[in-house]
Amino acid sequence: MQATTIHFVRHGEVHNPGHVLYERLPGFHLSERGRRMAEATGRYIAASPQMNTAAAVYSSPLDRTRETAQAILSALNETRATRGESPLELNTDPRIIEAGNNFRGKRIGHGEGALWRNGNWKLVTNLWKPSWGESYRQIAARVGAFAQEKVKEYAGRQIIVVTHESPIWSYRHLLETGHPEHNMLLRHTALASVTSITYDSDSGDVMSITYVDPAADVR
Repeated sequence: MQATTIHFVRHGEVHNPGHVLYERLPGFHLSERGRRMAEATGRYIAASPQMNTAAAVYSSPLDRTRETAQAILSALNETRATRGESPLELNTDPRIIEAGNNFRGKRIGHGEGALWRNGNWKLVTNLWKPSWGESYRQIAARVGAFAQEKVKEYAGRQIIVVTHESPIWSYRHLLETGHPEHNMLLRHTALASVTSITYDSDSGDVMSITYVDPAADVR
């Protein structure tokens, strides 16, 4: 039986001094700490006998994920070079983008442009089934479609996929519980962490889910 593993990596910390809910907005890049996080996770992946054999690296189209993926690619390609292998290039896919959010551009806090002004708070009616944008079921469905396609495309191999907290956790929660709805405050998806999902390459069934946080000590 062949197995395919997809390593879902959350991006590193974002530079956001204004505490803006950036969601899918352009121009939000990794902070200096976020770059160090991405580099730490890149080194971890490059040193892993399993992960450093990855056949491809994918990313959400957003700045912070592409920057995280590039740090991982740099470390991974150094390892590939020592084996005489050609470098991998970055692929992007819109199905693994951040969740849609009607609060995009609002600030967390008080004052002009703050989330809680102008009645926005009325949209926050249920943390399990968010009423402020794309539903968890929609998020999990598009990530699941991407995953099942790649399980077939890369049968028997592994790939790295750099995405966001909500897509990773919504999809994982669906696989583990049968439903994607969850309390957003209880997610177990740290910055630059790796959630590895292994599938039966023929059936697409999930065989195992593991989690590691290589950047936990980065300051």
